[in-house]
Amino acid sequence: MRFGIGQPVPRKEDDRLVTGHGTYTGDLARPNLHHGVVVRSPHAHAVVETIDGSAALAAPGVVAVLTGEDAAADGLGHLPCLADTFDPTGEMRPHILGHEARVPPRPILAQGRVRFVGDAVAFVIAETAAQARDAAQLVGVSYSQLPAIIGTSRAAEPGQQQIWDDWPNNIAFTFETGDRLATDAAFAAADRLVAVDLVNNRVVANTMEPRVAVGEIDGDVLRIYVGCQGPHNLRNMLADSIFGLPPEKIDVVSGDVGGGFGMKYMLYGEYALVLWAARRLGHPVKWSSDRCEAFLSDAQGRDHVTRMELALDASHRFLALRSTTTANMGAYYSNLGPAVPTIEGEHILTSVYKVGAAHNVVRGVFTNTVPTDAYRGAGRPELNYRIERVIDAAARELLLDPDELRYRNFIAADDFPYDNGCGETLDSGDFAGNTSEAMRLADWHGINGRRAKAEACSHLRGIGMAYYVDEVAGPMLGGEEAAVRVEANRTLTAIIGTVATGQGHETAFAQILHEHLGVPYESIVLKQGDLEYIPASTGQGGSRTVLICGLALQVAANDAVEKGKEAAAELLEVAVTDIEFSGGNYRVAGTDRTIDLFEVSAAMADGRAGPIRVLLGQGEYFPSATTFPNGCHVCEVDIARETGAVTIANYVVVDDFGRVVNPLLLAGQIHGGIAQGAGQALIEHTVYDDDGQLLTATFMDYGMPRASDLPSFNTSYREILCTTNPLGMKGAGEAGTIGAPPAVVNAIIDALAPLGITDFDMPATPYRVWRAIQAASIT
Repeated sequence: MRFGIGQPVPRKEDDRLVTGHGTYTGDLARPNLHHGVVVRSPHAHAVVETIDGSAALAAPGVVAVLTGEDAAADGLGHLPCLADTFDPTGEMRPHILGHEARVPPRPILAQGRVRFVGDAVAFVIAETAAQARDAAQLVGVSYSQLPAIIGTSRAAEPGQQQIWDDWPNNIAFTFETGDRLATDAAFAAADRLVAVDLVNNRVVANTMEPRVAVGEIDGDVLRIYVGCQGPHNLRNMLADSIFGLPPEKIDVVSGDVGGGFGMKYMLYGEYALVLWAARRLGHPVKWSSDRCEAFLSDAQGRDHVTRMELALDASHRFLALRSTTTANMGAYYSNLGPAVPTIEGEHILTSVYKVGAAHNVVRGVFTNTVPTDAYRGAGRPELNYRIERVIDAAARELLLDPDELRYRNFIAADDFPYDNGCGETLDSGDFAGNTSEAMRLADWHGINGRRAKAEACSHLRGIGMAYYVDEVAGPMLGGEEAAVRVEANRTLTAIIGTVATGQGHETAFAQILHEHLGVPYESIVLKQGDLEYIPASTGQGGSRTVLICGLALQVAANDAVEKGKEAAAELLEVAVTDIEFSGGNYRVAGTDRTIDLFEVSAAMADGRAGPIRVLLGQGEYFPSATTFPNGCHVCEVDIARETGAVTIANYVVVDDFGRVVNPLLLAGQIHGGIAQGAGQALIEHTVYDDDGQLLTATFMDYGMPRASDLPSFNTSYREILCTTNPLGMKGAGEAGTIGAPPAVVNAIIDALAPLGITDFDMPATPYRVWRAIQAASIT
């Protein structure tokens, strides 16, 4: 089918988006709209002594200055941590925060103390945005400054400043998984032990459209317009944790979302502020973040310090893995903060390798920095980075090629289904085959000739690989509900609860339904983030949406077809049992008499066929098993000795995503994911000084990868179908970000190894690489 599954169909949403016809929240205007600006703390840690809003209130156009005391007086609750509050199974609570789960209070406006630069202190509302910005400068806040603690590795050291009195040594939680005794025994019996100490640097999720929110009142319903990844989650958190209202009294409307990467999954204080202010003032209120404010307030990613250890036998087989990580939570728990370094990767601790035992300990710590949370990959990039780095280190010590050590330890293609010892069963894959193909495409064995040419020009050449596996769409995150409405105007509306942030869902779901129903591709439209027909949704994230919602839409489409059979039988003047459906048409069995789905819908709407006026199908899909997209990344780098500048000379990926819905959409996801992963490996780095001031608060100081930093990626895939869902899909959205950082860094270390440099932490900026080269030259 020209527009069916597997076809490289151009994105149908692109014409609307690139011609300025998108519906972004920043463009939204409401009648009598007021504007809000947040007054933020300039200190990383301080007691708030007084707040004087009188001068701001006297400024032109200002209608209110709200503080934490006002929020407390109005009975507003605190921002929640989902690990404590919202998991219905109770699994996250004992795993992460202990059986006596406790969450530090995070008010929407500071009450008594601020704990990071950018912490919200007051909310100024005026008739125009310019008036609100000017008045915000007039709010007088008196602080008594306290010492700040910044470094992840130092936060729990004795004598450090306490950020929360009830969390001694700034330890937020201690999480442990795996088999400690078996791992210790394997290490004791091992022939060779290898360890690496790693820093997974903090990054900022820079979305195309910064966060924007508009709050308004509609009778007794609080409505917020906001670009988000999960309207249902925001509604529930606002209702339960902030306003103490039934969920039906909160309405969340999300249009086009200019990028999310996990960061827009969260509930932020500003979203509660615009609703609260609108309720108090009787006017719609809009808050818009600028780019610098986003650096100070959006949840950030990564920021782990890890010691990773690998035990091997005399045949160089992996006996055990041991990982000990300190994960920076920032000043507060963000919504999913504790889940990211813990449960988001615990079931794939051993990746794609046969490992006898594994043990993982994660210690969360509080610091006076922006809270961290899910960022593209959410825990799996961090886990994969440490596994692939320690394997390369082991290969170097054993004088083995990196591919040879991996080949010896891969789960074989005939081992499936494979119990990985971490609570999951991998259903399918060909890890060795993907690696061989990636090496062939990258001309892995021709590297020595390219090294010699580079050396003649005073450059260093290196090649590195990394294998990755992701865990997607598992039962823990639940399923999705969907609806299909057949319209009288010959369109079919697919209705889901999640919201795309740039993945091309309008195209992908149209392809799935076109193939499933046989209706014209161009007649299918997508309604996202629906709270009317979709009572519950986990939201978009974790590469799960096309798979889970696609299957739910198929169930809903079947339901619509079944509901239309009675009307079709009436129109064709036969019994319902004589009606068949295929290719978009109802047919009288054994004849050529047909009527199409849209004609039936029109007849129902006109009252010409049966009592039902709307042909609406509803369905749900709940996954019974996790899927495991995987693949091999090979990166080749060129390093200028005199400047330390790193250039990616070639980049090859061979992936296994199961069945691919659209190769064009897939290529876009992989290219973007590699750019983010390589960006972290090479230039992205969030830096605070010792006082907690963010030194990288603009694009002048924070490095973002540009087109000139990246090569033309050589991407390909092998369709090894997943055996645990009807579509055979595995998911793809986060794969590039998971595989890229270790592939890039392994290549850099390979290039630097002739100088005696066998360890290097991200990011590999020219200055840091140059310093390493200079230090190696001196020694």
